Amino acid sequence: MLRIAFLLLVLANAGYYLWNHGQLQALGLAPPSQTEPERLGQQVRPEALSLLSVDNAPAPSSATPATAPASPAAPAAPAAPAAPAGGEEPAAPARPEKAAGQPTSCLVATGIEDRHAEALRRGLIAQVASDQWDLSSTHQPGRWMVYMGKFPDAEFLERKRAELRARKIDFDRAGGALEPGLSLGRFSSEEAATRELTNVARQGVRTARVVQERPDITLYTLRLPQATPALRSQVESMGGKAFEGKPFRPC
Repeated sequence: MLRIAFLLLVLANAGYYLWNHGQLQALGLAPPSQTEPERLGQQVRPEALSLLSVDNAPAPSSATPATAPASPAAPAAPAAPAAPAGGEEPAAPARPEKAAGQPTSCLVATGIEDRHAEALRRGLIAQVASDQWDLSSTHQPGRWMVYMGKFPDAEFLERKRAELRARKIDFDRAGGALEPGLSLGRFSSEEAATRELTNVARQGVRTARVVQERPDITLYTLRLPQATPALRSQVESMGGKAFEGKPFRPC
């Protein structure tokens, strides 16, 4: 079937070629031909056509085309802020004072006892800004003493002093609630005080003994870095007995 279709296609192409080239004109099969008069008759006003020479050709226009309008200028960038004269950095804004019109000073109170410190801390937290005070603690270990006393009177005290001088044993006032009495040495532990008691006993001292001069304690220090007179008065009133014998002093 394909072979027949191919042969028919070849025969059709061959017939078209012969017809188009006038080979079948003898059989009355040929394409219509156009002679020169017929071709000229189909032209529109052939007598108006004329040929121009190069010399008669019009010169190209010398007019320069109008310049294209300039594109709109880009908007100017905002000017940068002027630098300070001399390359100096701009001054920082002034820090506001905590209490305008009132002089301030740094004050500190030391030796506040543990039994008063907690109540003082609660009052400060409730009534004073946290950046206006600082309450810190310091632990002090106990202290022990090799002690002679209490003596009945000043005459007895002076006689004991003379005995110690004769034995070349150093001594000092006992102080506080241990007066009238004498200290033969103060120590940070009971063991150290006991060893010293043994030493003075070998030198002939029979009436000395070891006592605890001070127990382990925690003391507190209150610091007001920028205290005004009003703040000082407020804190002193708040602390009450905490400041007895422990007045504020400059830092």
